[in-house]
Amino acid sequence: MRLWLLRHGEAFPEAPTDAERPLTPHGRDEVLRSAVQLAGRPIAAILASPYLRAEQSAELVRQAIGFRAAVGTAPWATPESDPREALSYLDEREEGEILLVSHNPFLGELAGLLIHGHRQQPVSMRTASLAELEGDFAAAGLMNLLALVHPQ
Repeated sequence: MRLWLLRHGEAFPEAPTDAERPLTPHGRDEVLRSAVQLAGRPIAAILASPYLRAEQSAELVRQAIGFRAAVGTAPWATPESDPREALSYLDEREEGEILLVSHNPFLGELAGLLIHGHRQQPVSMRTASLAELEGDFAAAGLMNLLALVHPQ
């Protein structure tokens, strides 16, 4: 299994709620720069947090790489979600390559959990950072970090 973790692009700081914060123009550009890394990859599913900035980021990637299916919603992938919940969900997926678009601290903690087996060493994810992890399946401590790209 190859799991791609993308943190959403830069978002406006103010909105009626945190979930409604949209991407800035700079954030859109950041996401598109990261999407280049996914071009030609056999992505089988794109999942995104239900927060607007993650949905927008996922849709930008979907269009940039020509992914034809709809973006799936991952209600268990909000900023304060417990990464252990994600493991249960990801363990049930059959796809070979999945892109998950979400937030910090969730994504950094999820990557750390998958790589190290615990959450005390989160992976540093800036806006639109893209992590590539690989393993036989998504389980704590059983995936390897192949790449971590921060858009320029």
